Amino acid sequence: DNNTEIDRNANSYGRLWEIRTLFDTLNDAYQKYYNPSEHLSVDEIIVKFKGGLILRQYIPKKHKLFVIKIYILCDAAGYTYDMKVYLGKDRTRADRDVTATYATFRQLCRRVEGVGHKLYMDNSLTKKISCCGTFRPNQKGLPQDFRNRQLQLKKGDVQVRVRGDMTALVWKDKRDIHMLTNMHSPPAAGNFCNEHGNAIKPATVADYNKHMGYVDKADRMTNSYSISHRTWKWTNKLFFHLLDLTILNSFIMLS
Repeated sequence: DNNTEIDRNANSYGRLWEIRTLFDTLNDAYQKYYNPSEHLSVDEIIVKFKGGLILRQYIPKKHKLFVIKIYILCDAAGYTYDMKVYLGKDRTRADRDVTATYATFRQLCRRVEGVGHKLYMDNSLTKKISCCGTFRPNQKGLPQDFRNRQLQLKKGDVQVRVRGDMTALVWKDKRDIHMLTNMHSPPAAGNFCNEHGNAIKPATVADYNKHMGYVDKADRMTNSYSISHRTWKWTNKLFFHLLDLTILNSFIMLS
């Protein structure tokens, strides 16, 4: 009902107001009726949309250039346990010293903190939960030689830095792979290649590759039998994608 719209200049205004009630109802139901597996992953999925919308993101490297971006938390079965639409730099986060993406990740982790889950994600880590993820070398708080790319690594090289329970490592295969973890023991530093000259993966990287694909699995299954159709109204587009996710979650629960 457009007559119930909150004043756009008010601090309480939310960009999802038209579909917020439905979105929250489904999200709460996803968590109420399902216990996720130990290993979880957080990543983004994209919903193609060409209409005018402030939520729309331009991603030149994707084949779907204009999209609505949704971050979801999935388990090994591909079940969507939590989700949050990326809202960009909305005013509700304007006074926080964090990026919009980091705030979104923190929101997705709030229901699984402190209960024994292990979380895999890109370019972020959080507290009070066992995490493993990649990071960009220019992020704040990292070892200086990691940040400035001072390490001249050869194939198979592993460099490790430890602070408290947090381990940062860089492993060189075809390119430098930067990882942060608080769930793995620090690996040995050095050069590790097999008899064929191939770089040997540290356990941190192997576990990340094994578990990080849960979101891609859910997105692939959702889009295989999508009921979405072409529309210029973003609420319809998002509604049908939520319906696709709900059907998939129901199938996983009953199978």
